[in-house]
Amino acid sequence: MTMTEQTARVAAPTALALFALLGAVMGNRPILVGLGVAGAIAVLAAILAWDKMTGWPLAAALSLITAGVIVLGHAESANLVWMGLCVTAAWVALTSELPVTLTAGGVLGAIPVSEWIQQTDEAGWAAWLVGTAFTVTACSFARQLRKTVEQLREAQDQLSERSRAEERNRIAAEVHDVVGHALTVSLLHIGSARLALDEEPEEARRALGEAERLTRNSLDEVRASVGLMRRDAPGEIAPMPDASAIPELVESFRCAGSAVELTVSGELAALGPARGLAAYRIVQEALTNATRHAPGEPVTVEISVDHSETTVAVRNDGAVHRSPASGSGLRGMRDRAEAVGGRLSAGALEEAARRGWLVEAVLPS
Repeated sequence: MTMTEQTARVAAPTALALFALLGAVMGNRPILVGLGVAGAIAVLAAILAWDKMTGWPLAAALSLITAGVIVLGHAESANLVWMGLCVTAAWVALTSELPVTLTAGGVLGAIPVSEWIQQTDEAGWAAWLVGTAFTVTACSFARQLRKTVEQLREAQDQLSERSRAEERNRIAAEVHDVVGHALTVSLLHIGSARLALDEEPEEARRALGEAERLTRNSLDEVRASVGLMRRDAPGEIAPMPDASAIPELVESFRCAGSAVELTVSGELAALGPARGLAAYRIVQEALTNATRHAPGEPVTVEISVDHSETTVAVRNDGAVHRSPASGSGLRGMRDRAEAVGGRLSAGALEEAARRGWLVEAVLPS
């Protein structure tokens, strides 16, 4: 129950009882008859409010109260009991649907018209007719406005929840890509260090240092991703990578021992921050998957940037030791491409002379 409906159920019975009492005192009926009718109106109004009745049942029950108003104010346009028509109209309009309100308003409006027909020289009935019509119109608009506000508030809550969910998914994708890449390449460096520890200690030291550097950089990226949710946090937030950082990304895999060939056509910086980040994360995840699922096999990264679209293709030309089709990596890459208006496909190479896996994204430039 809304605050408006609660107010109507408290104020309307009180107002009806008050105007009924005034009608009994101001009318030409015997005082005991008037007080009896007024008492019946007050009791019936209280029962309807207590029962929280709405809609057609409320309109039907209020017809009894309207009958009491007619009994108290018949042929007396100056009697304040006719305010009961306005109160009744407001009660129905604020708690019931529009068809019920219009029907009740028509019936209530017909009452002063009927009295006016019987007393054509009494202009006071026009005021009650206008007052009843105005009450029905104003309260109907008020109820519709309240419903619209409630719908807007509900839509706002849904949008807020959706925005929070999308932000959580975005942060999860960032962390997945950063951590997956960091662990994969760091493991390559650590594995190289383990193999070179006895015979080439300097090479082992270099590999461990590179693994440490990469881990620190990845930690900064994770902090940057999480930091985007805390704009008021003190300190500077590390910038997110873009397409111009792809050569450095490829070099990190090469330093870890992966055979990665990069071919770039066009200006990577032309992609901008959003599409550049999407391209960077797609290459990062594709290289991580290639290293994880087909270790030691050569990988080719081809990026073509022109005025209309950018094509990013990561191809593993060796045998895939196990299918990367499952998991959140491919889904995350596809979501990133679609988020900037692009598309992504991934699957095994179908060429007879080649084997391996191809990830291809087409992004708007």
